[in-house]
Amino acid sequence: MAMYESEHTRFMREWMEKHPEQREQQQTGRALWWDKPQDVAEQQRLAQARVPVKPYYYDVGGH
Repeated sequence: MAMYESEHTRFMREWMEKHPEQREQQQTGRALWWDKPQDVAEQQRLAQARVPVKPYYYDVGGH
């Protein structure tokens, strides 16, 4: 049984085969938007500063 491959996936795979110079630009874009260094202390600080959200946002709690 063959695996399904969408038209978009097929197009992108063929495009990258025909334009190998795009690989470097793709990696540069990924580094710009996604590959960020992680700071554990900063993540903990942000988690501690998070304010809990009430189940019903507009409930003022004065019942």
